Amino acid sequence: MTKIRPESDGHMLPLVEQFYSIQGEGYNTGKAAWFVRIGGCDLCCSWCDTKYTWDASLHPMVSVEDIFSEVLAAGADSVVVTGGEPLMWDMGPLCSILKARGIKTFLETSGAWPLTGSWDWITLSPKKDHPPLSGIWPLADELKVVIQYGTDFEDAERYSFKVSPGCRLFLQPEWSRYREIIAEITEYVKRNTKWRVSLQAHKFMHIP
Repeated sequence: MTKIRPESDGHMLPLVEQFYSIQGEGYNTGKAAWFVRIGGCDLCCSWCDTKYTWDASLHPMVSVEDIFSEVLAAGADSVVVTGGEPLMWDMGPLCSILKARGIKTFLETSGAWPLTGSWDWITLSPKKDHPPLSGIWPLADELKVVIQYGTDFEDAERYSFKVSPGCRLFLQPEWSRYREIIAEITEYVKRNTKWRVSLQAHKFMHIP
């Protein structure tokens, strides 16, 4: 079934929040970046920790120029666009204005919507019931699979064969089950060394 984007040319986006912080997950953990959280998501994962983003209509439409001005004021050299699911919207205008000033663009996506925008880094985090579109697999710089239960390792292995050989592979414990699942993830990575463990470091650091 073809997904139809909300009526927007991408120059106005439903902005949930934006802030300067430290990347807390995956390959780029520890790097400073400006975070832009976009509203709207049709995946509705039970373990989602940003359910307040799902309904885009609850968040104000903000121009990409206004978003860009905040990035400049913070002095950030990198922007992480996350959600929700940001690819529900056309990301082309936001990426264009950022890259015109030499700001690096990072995307966090499930891959369930067609890719728009120009990205320096794509983090693909597949969702079992809403698999990524075929075209995004080879473009992913990083595959981040959330592990909630032991059966999720099978899905992770299937996903790993769809990305490019240079894609970094991460297993990340679902936050509410961290204590129950982290030992199993650790042992799995020790046996399957192509994978790395991703921790939500920002939550341990008590920062956004």
